[in-house]
Parts: sequence; structure tokens; C-alpha cells
Amino acid sequence: MSVRSARFGGVSSADGAGEQLAFIRETVRRAKPRAARGVVLAERKPVARVLVDKGVLSLDQYFDYAVPEAMSEDARPGVRVRVRFGGRVGAHGRREGGALHDGFIVERRDDSDYAGPLAPLARVLSPEVVLTPGLLRLCRAVADRYAGTLADVLQLAIPPRHAGAEGEDSPRPLPPPGTPAVGSWERYAHGPDFLASLAGGHAPRAVWTALPGPEWPFEIARAVAATLASGRGALVVLPDGRSVARVDAALRGVLGEGRHAVLAAEAGPQERYRRWLAVSRGSVHAAIGTRAAVFAPVRDLGLVVVWSDGDSSHSDPNAPYPHVREVALLRAAEEGAAMLLGGVSMTVEAAQLLRSGWARPLAAPREVVRQVAPRVRTVTEHDQGRDAAAQAARLPSVAWETAREALSRGPVLIQVPRRGYAPRLACGRCREPVRCRACGGPLESPAADAALVCAWCGTEEHDWHCLECGSFRLRAQVVGVRRTAEELGKAFPRVPVRTSGRDAILASVPSSPALVISTPGAEPVAEGPGYAAALLLDGWALLNRPDLRAGEETVRRWLTAASLVRPAGDGGTVVVVAEAAARPVQALVRWDPAGHAGVELDEREELRFPPVSRMAAVTGPPQAVEDLLGLVRLPEGADVLGPVPVYGGPKGETAERALVRVAPGQGAALASALKAAQIARLALRGAETVRIRVDPTDIG
Repeated sequence: MSVRSARFGGVSSADGAGEQLAFIRETVRRAKPRAARGVVLAERKPVARVLVDKGVLSLDQYFDYAVPEAMSEDARPGVRVRVRFGGRVGAHGRREGGALHDGFIVERRDDSDYAGPLAPLARVLSPEVVLTPGLLRLCRAVADRYAGTLADVLQLAIPPRHAGAEGEDSPRPLPPPGTPAVGSWERYAHGPDFLASLAGGHAPRAVWTALPGPEWPFEIARAVAATLASGRGALVVLPDGRSVARVDAALRGVLGEGRHAVLAAEAGPQERYRRWLAVSRGSVHAAIGTRAAVFAPVRDLGLVVVWSDGDSSHSDPNAPYPHVREVALLRAAEEGAAMLLGGVSMTVEAAQLLRSGWARPLAAPREVVRQVAPRVRTVTEHDQGRDAAAQAARLPSVAWETAREALSRGPVLIQVPRRGYAPRLACGRCREPVRCRACGGPLESPAADAALVCAWCGTEEHDWHCLECGSFRLRAQVVGVRRTAEELGKAFPRVPVRTSGRDAILASVPSSPALVISTPGAEPVAEGPGYAAALLLDGWALLNRPDLRAGEETVRRWLTAASLVRPAGDGGTVVVVAEAAARPVQALVRWDPAGHAGVELDEREELRFPPVSRMAAVTGPPQAVEDLLGLVRLPEGADVLGPVPVYGGPKGETAERALVRVAPGQGAALASALKAAQIARLALRGAETVRIRVDPTDIG
């Protein structure tokens, strides 16, 4: 048996053969490493174990390379290198062919498991250690949880290199600050105790239901300051740049300059890398930022804060599609750090953490909630009567009257669930949805006098007519932000109208009277005491979405908008246009996100849906999905739901999705089985893409 075949061969059932195989493997392991001819090996630890940055499932492993003596000093574990991957060893012992790839050294060794000559490192890109042992363990855990590759996770965790930033010295670290004042944390039943625990070096775990109003950035800042006072580091992850800016300002107000780094894309690649290096080198001990900041290499981590974990921005769109909340939980458990999962709403996952006892609730008494929350009014059948002005503004009378009265005191926020002008159209005669003739996608109207455009493939339709009845008339099924702004501008001719949405998101608006029309998640902060009122329109468009999280997401979006409104004692009013008896509407009226999340969790338990169970979505071409499901060895008791047809891509290609569900405690086995099946499928059948998402957030 050759040495190479012994390395990859199976273990024999005979005792003698098994002992011989073990002896051969031990001999190979202890063999002195050899390099290609002409390469002088390093005297100490001449083998570098390298993670090659290729991201291919079948190559999710380490590869050994020879360390030339000239590179030995710089080739430390954690540095970036260039290696030649692929090709073959020629007759003279030289590596022939193969392309150059980036990689990271994860270990220096005295020996190699490979008996042949090792290719040498091509280059050490930088002596800067960017992959620490702790970050490597975290990325490995994330890759395993989400059935992905370590290389893919490292691309999310470590920003691209900029040589100029590495050549600069980072500032000297400042001494720990003093323990901060309790401030507005005194409004919460256990708020002062939570801060005292952080300042004392402990690791409390809490699900925080934040009160409405402008204080939450300062409450996060004080929690960070208490952690820094104990001599430890802190990490805050937020869903968007606007919330990052608010917490950044609060931290500068509480801590002063130089104690935290902002890791956000708005800074630009080089500046963001410069700040990331300051965190990695220990120059600053606190970091805040958006999604990728959850991997920031904060030293001696004492606190992880995730704000608004239900926001879709926390779910990474790149493989292996990790969610910030789950990465933060893994990291807090691995590093023994405190955890603060906060928001004005509450997710079902957060409710499960409370129910399991893993975390404790951090909430204000009901009387405090009533003092700071706005008044919430629902639209009843009596309120649906419209006068001429309300009809022109497409508003129920109660919403019209609320807006008219509130405009005498300040700005009014109007939340519209859809962007654009008329994003969903139907035939004016038979009500048949308007579809694209090229791909079957929905046609939408970008403006009053513009041609119809397909929302999927972008094809313009200049001569539409209904294929069912022949009519040329259209009606709007859903009205978007731009048309709402147009209608309200006519109804309130002397009032400024501002819009905030995907095309242009406003960070803030003045405190003067104005109508502010926004899509969910794009609501600007009103300066001064906040909005005088808010109108939450077309609630049915949110509640009727065919998604498991429709109710939870609706409550989050409504509470986020309503929390920007003044307290009821100052005249703040919220009008929600939706069925008054609906559970999310009642949760808003009572301002009870925890109660709503608890009921949702009860229903998930009955249906055996996440987070009570673990689930994976397998999406791709029908034959590829069938192949993968035929190869996978699922844990005992697993359910396969589907496959069912889904929208496949920008050209409307056919695709299917299957949901694979397992019991609690079998999530790791499910991820491992799907990853193994994906590797086998790629090796046997070809390279048609099948996307695997573990614990997807959007189950239809």
C-alpha cells in the first residue's frame, strides 16, 4: 500500500491490518517535510497549514505548504499569504501549473500529513495578524451551523486589506473610563442592577424591551461604558447606518472621543480597515457597526449588544447566510461575554431565550410604558366615513382629522407599506393581476405618466391590455409612497411634503409642521420632541403577506414608527388603519410586544416551526434539488416539506424549494448532512447551484 493510499484508505476490520494502517499513518505524520527542489525550508516549524480562500465546499479543509526560510519570520499564524493551488508536481519535483490564491496561515507545524513534496508559500502578503484563534473558532462554528465553508465566513468577517492602513500606527489605548451614571436605565425594573453587573465584571444575559422615545442610544452607550469601566471590551451591532450614527453620537457624549470605533460601510474600505485594525490591535476596546461588525476582533470581550434583531438587515445575503443574532449568541457563549438583545419590539427567538431561562427580561413597569408611549387609535367601521378632503387624501376621516390637528403642533409621519407609485396593478374591469409578457412578473407604475415596468426583469410595457377580458383600464391594488405623497400634497396644499424610502432615506426632519411619508424602516427621526402624530396606512398589506413572520414583522414596523411619536401626555397620537381585532393591532394598542411574541411562540410550538424546531430551505433547479434530497442522510425523524415551485430568478427560470425540518438538538446534524450531500452532488452530478439556508427568516 502506498503512503498516499494509506492516507485516504478506509480502516480494515482485521486487527493486523488496522495496526499496520495506524503505523503507516504515524510514520507519514512524523516524516520530515519536503519542499519542491530549490526551496530552503525554515529551520523551525517548516510547515504552514493554510486555509485557501476558494469557498468551495469540497475544499473546506486546510492544506499544508512549505515555509521558505526567507519567509519564516513573517509567516506567523493569522497572517495573509499567497499560495499556488492546483496543478501537479513534475518529474523534477517542481510544482507546475495552478493559480495563485489568497489564504490565511492557521498553524505552523513541524511535520505534515502529506508524504510528497510540499509547494512553498508564494508570498506573505502582510505580517499583520488578522485571523486570531478566537476569530477562527467563531468562524468555524458559524460555518458548521449554517452548512457553509470557513472561507466564505472569513470573507464576511475580515475586511479586504489596504496596505496604506497597515503601515500606519494605531493610537495608544486610553485607560478604562469611570463607571457611568445610571441615567434613563432607572426607568427599567432591573436597569440599575444590569449596569452594576456589567461594571462589576459579570456577564448578565438580557432581552431588553426598550421604551419608546429617543433615549435608547444613550442607554446602549451607558451599557458599553459600564463594560469598559470593568476593563473589558464591548461590541454593538445595529441594523443600518442611521442607527449607527445615533449610537456613535451617544457614545461620544458618554465616553468622549477615542474610546470606540465605528465599523460601517459609509466610512469607505480603507478607513473602515484602519478602524478595524485599531480594534484588532487593542487600541480601542469598543466597536459599533452594521452586520459584519459582529465579527469585529474586540479584545477581552465583555458585552455584545444586538439592536432590533428582527430587522431583515441582520440576515446576511451572502453564503452561508448567517444571522447576526445567532452569531452574537455563539460569540457570547464562546467568550463568556454578557448579552443584550434589545429593541422596541421582540422577536419570537428572543421570547424563546426568555422562556428557556437563558436570558432574563429587561423591561419597564406598565405605568412607565403608559407615560412615554403615544395614544394609539384604531380605525373602526364608524371611522371609515370619508368627507371630500379625506377622500382626496385616501384617508379615513379619523386619520384625516388627526393629521390636520397635529400639523398645528409639528410634523406628522405617514407610513406606507410599499415604495414607488403604484407597485401592484390589476385590470380595472376583471381585477386580474397585471403580468409581464416576458417573464410573468408583476408590472408596476413608476410614475403617473410613465410606462409600466416589470418588477422582476425590468422590461417596459407600452401597450398593455388584459389577456382575460381585453380591457385597457388599470386600477391600483397597492398605492406606493410617491402616489401617497402626490395625493396628500393636494389635500394639504400649504404643508411641506417629504418622502423617505429606498431611493433617498432621510436621517432626520425639522420639528416644524410637515408631512413625512416613509416606507417601513426608512422613518427619519423628528428633531425636538418627536412627531406630533403618525398614520400607519394600508395595514392589510403587511398583515396579509404569505409569510410565517407577517404578524411579528408588522408589530416591529409599527412599533418602530410609533416610538418616534411624542408621549400621549404631550398630544402624541398614532392611527393604525387595519382590522381592529387583529392580534398585531391589539399588541400595538396595548404596547405589548412581549405578549405578542409569547403568543407567536406558542403557535410555533404547535406547528413545529422555528425557532422551536430547526429548519433548512433548499432552493434551486428542480433536478438539482431532487438530486440533493436523494443524496442527503437526514437525522432520524426529519420532515421534508415540498418541494414546491418558487420564483427562480431575474429571467423567471424554474426553481423549487424544499423545507427540511428536524427536532431541537438536531440542528448541527442537519447542517452537516446537507453540507455532505452538497459536496457529493457537486462531485457526481455537476455544478448547478442549490442554495441552502439554515433557519431562514422568510418562510412563506
